[in-house]
Amino acid sequence: MPSDYVYHSNFWLEEPEESNPFAAKACYCHGYDVYGQIIARASWFEYLLLMFKGDRPEPAHVVLLEKLALVLANAGPKEASIRAAMNGGVAGTNHSSALMAALAVGSGLYGGSQELEICMRLWQECGQDVEKWITRLQSPEEDERADIWPAMEHPPGFDPNGDQIPTTLLQSLELLVQFAPESGALAWLAINRSDLEEFFGCPISISAVAAATLVDLGLDKDQGSMLYLMLRLPGAAVHALEQRKMGWKKFPFYSPAIELEEDPGPYKKAGEEE
Repeated sequence: MPSDYVYHSNFWLEEPEESNPFAAKACYCHGYDVYGQIIARASWFEYLLLMFKGDRPEPAHVVLLEKLALVLANAGPKEASIRAAMNGGVAGTNHSSALMAALAVGSGLYGGSQELEICMRLWQECGQDVEKWITRLQSPEEDERADIWPAMEHPPGFDPNGDQIPTTLLQSLELLVQFAPESGALAWLAINRSDLEEFFGCPISISAVAAATLVDLGLDKDQGSMLYLMLRLPGAAVHALEQRKMGWKKFPFYSPAIELEEDPGPYKKAGEEE
């Protein structure tokens, strides 16, 4: 096969079947036999961490990732990316469109993967220095390409519309801390959360908790962003399927906020007088 048609990968190797070069006889992920070793012996989260990080993960990291996945699995219909998938579901669109809607909305600066990326970048810059965090959270922008990402309108990792941390998020943070390193990012966040919330006048959000967890897992911001998008899809999928079955009559359309520019007036049947 000409070299121009060879794909290059540092973590994935395939041995072709003798009778069909387009079919794999064996696959290796970072040197591990996928079908001979990994699938038979590893868990889903061990495999994920192996793919992303390149080394066999520590048991504690596997458990921590699994707990984070459970926390992120379904944010509920109040969350914007879930509602995007629900809109696709109730409209009867194909399943891929519903998931793509969830990914698109879930990639932004308000609770999305871009906000999470910024949080993870700030962990690299600020570490566990509270004063550095306070300074950088007030001016977190790095990318000046405003046509791609507008300026942040709130400190990343915080909910500008909240008064106090939701009970479920506090429960999630306290749970994740139990499976995280004692001196890691999650432990630091749990200790300093109240002071940071008091300074900014709003509570932390799921982005802050997820970012700290992914930092404790040793992932960089790009790896963390990808996982964050992936792990939130189960809830989007199930909500979309549910709304597809329930139909539009039970779906809340915000009719009071709709204004017709050219109102045709009350509906009249054919033959009725004007």
